[in-house]
Amino acid sequence: MGVALFTLGGTISMAGRDRLDGAALTAAIPGLETLDEPLDIHDRKPVGSGSLTFVQVLDVAESASAAVRAGAPGVVITQGTDTLEETAYLLDLIWPHEEPLVLTGAMRNPTLAGHDGPANVLAAARVAAAASTRGLGALVVFNDEIHAARWVRKTHSTSTATFVSPDTGPVGHVIEGHVRVLSAPPRPAPLPAPTATARVALHTVTLDDEPDSLAALAAGQDGLVFAGFGVGHAPAVLVPALGELAARMPVVLTSRTGAGSVLRSTYDAPGSEIDLLSRGLINGGLLHPYKARVLLKVLLGSGADHDAVSVAFAERG
Repeated sequence: MGVALFTLGGTISMAGRDRLDGAALTAAIPGLETLDEPLDIHDRKPVGSGSLTFVQVLDVAESASAAVRAGAPGVVITQGTDTLEETAYLLDLIWPHEEPLVLTGAMRNPTLAGHDGPANVLAAARVAAAASTRGLGALVVFNDEIHAARWVRKTHSTSTATFVSPDTGPVGHVIEGHVRVLSAPPRPAPLPAPTATARVALHTVTLDDEPDSLAALAAGQDGLVFAGFGVGHAPAVLVPALGELAARMPVVLTSRTGAGSVLRSTYDAPGSEIDLLSRGLINGGLLHPYKARVLLKVLLGSGADHDAVSVAFAERG
């Protein structure tokens, strides 16, 4: 059995009004015959990545896992790029195999000059089959760069170089068809897949923010991710509401900046990280707010209590 390719739709398959299936997509890839492992195609119902759900992603994860158990040396998933940084992290959290799980897609559809889909799929297939990527979990391959799902972000709405890892850089590259892993980040043990649906809200703080908006957003939720200013700060007017929410649900403190960590002990004014953590908020560390929400949903959907959530974020943030 070769590398399993699961196609979910997205820009990479959008040829005008038509959608390319896996056979049509791979037929347009020069050099595919040079792969050491052939591609075993599994077409899924195409869906825009903005409409993907946890249930759908977990279903693909189970199918990918079955392919590995049947002998696939690795897995490639093609999908839209809008939520790829989140789906990659979700898959990484629960992926139990040494075989790599590689996500890719395209920023230019097949009707445009410079369509990047074929090159990305070819590179992703090489990464999925490489011995050097075993044990690295879920990876994102774009533009001949290899990124750990934990760190990668989409940073530009149109650029083919949109996927970057601001805090670490790529873990490797595909150079002249050869996979070069330059750093192997430590990967915590996989988590159990959630068995229940947890509702987790995300609030990004803004200038002149209002407590009523925060309270309304958090109503009926099981958890909240708060994307604060800078190193993890909030307007003083929001502090009482955040403390009240943290007393009844996990509230994870992250930064809206897109890179860098929430601090723990540098600033001690109302709304600072020391103040917010003392009120029960959980430090999200280096996790981007979108990924912190994914982790919190997985934890709560698996029955984790407040203490278990705190431990998991201390380990993974």
